[in-house]
Amino acid sequence: MTGEVRTIEIGALTRVEGEGAVKVFVREGRVEDVQLSIYEPPRFFESLLIGRPLEETPDIVARICGICPVAYQMTCVHALELILGIEISAEIRHLRRLLYCGEWIESHGVHMHLLHIPDFFGCSSSLELARKFPDEVKRGLRLKKIGNQLVEVLGGRAAHPVSVAVGGFYRSPQVNDLRKLAEAFRWGIDASIDVVKWIADFEFPEWHRPCEMVALQNTTEYPMNEGFIATTNNAQAAIRVADFEQVFREYQVDHSTALHSQRVPSNSAYLVGPLARINLNRPLLAPCALQLSEEVNVNWPCFNPFQSIIARALESLHAYETGLQLIQEYGGCSPSRFQYEPCAGEATWATEAPRGLLYQRIRTTADGKIEFAKIVPPTSQNQRQIELDLIHQLATRGLTDDPTTTLACERLVRSYDPCISCSTHFLKLEIHNQ
Repeated sequence: MTGEVRTIEIGALTRVEGEGAVKVFVREGRVEDVQLSIYEPPRFFESLLIGRPLEETPDIVARICGICPVAYQMTCVHALELILGIEISAEIRHLRRLLYCGEWIESHGVHMHLLHIPDFFGCSSSLELARKFPDEVKRGLRLKKIGNQLVEVLGGRAAHPVSVAVGGFYRSPQVNDLRKLAEAFRWGIDASIDVVKWIADFEFPEWHRPCEMVALQNTTEYPMNEGFIATTNNAQAAIRVADFEQVFREYQVDHSTALHSQRVPSNSAYLVGPLARINLNRPLLAPCALQLSEEVNVNWPCFNPFQSIIARALESLHAYETGLQLIQEYGGCSPSRFQYEPCAGEATWATEAPRGLLYQRIRTTADGKIEFAKIVPPTSQNQRQIELDLIHQLATRGLTDDPTTTLACERLVRSYDPCISCSTHFLKLEIHNQ
């Protein structure tokens, strides 16, 4: 190989969840490759589950993420119930959907108002944004807090809920405890409408690079807890969740502790998340969210990652609308948990975490212990597509000074809301010329 090789290193991405870095490799002024490195030490949750009683699984997998513990709990309990032959009641199903609404509200609220919106106003932090837009940031924090309150009522506490159980809930909420949140949810609907309208007027970079997007589909409702897998490359071809590992393959790369994912047999990248969900399920949004999706200046299906924040805002509104309906319909849940006998078996399930499709495969022994677990989170599925989009962005806009290049990379990465870091790191940029 000939020519000067230049490496731009973003040592720590800021305002994202977790610990990650970006390296840009440039040869003779042309971007050759981009590596999104997740360098947090692997925590081996799949191995931690082996040998544990299946009843402990929901509480263990909840610790995978402090932002979206519900997603990991819901995915595993559904898979375990499939093994055990448990058919939950409509009341339990509605409560689980309501719990998911709370998590979407929490997660989307944090990402939009504290991590992502600052980019659109040249702010280096949410504190700087709050000085410019105090009312809007206060509104966003209140919206997020209501989601916390809902998760606490349903799950026993706002972080890492403890009420979720195989077969239902250890304790179902009192009717009055949920009804007390109804007024806050009515306010949340109106406030979320204002948020959508505010965000839709942001100035978004142009983007002309469609990619394959993947999400659950459900013919009767916007997907959260269940559905089949669909793709924008062929929206009419349903993929069974049980066939996930025949259609999507994980593989290891040297520069990341997290596995990458690709489509089989094309070995191509794909993207999951709110933009994928709306592209594949927009007609099933709740009434106000659906109406606003038609009024915002977005051409659906949308493949502009910078506009994914509009999708998050629409989903937050949808979660408030759906949540209020479920709260008003709730009349109690009895029994709150169905009994079962342990058995050997294996099952798969997928739900829609705030950041996208979450897949799990679990195998149990005859005495009710976990024998095997495979967990494929959304961010690892998105990694390669993010890298390809970074290459496209840098090749299109050109490379200028290093701080500008760094900011451009970070802005694009934050558009995907990757769950890789807490936002306490300062950016380190290193350039190596060879």
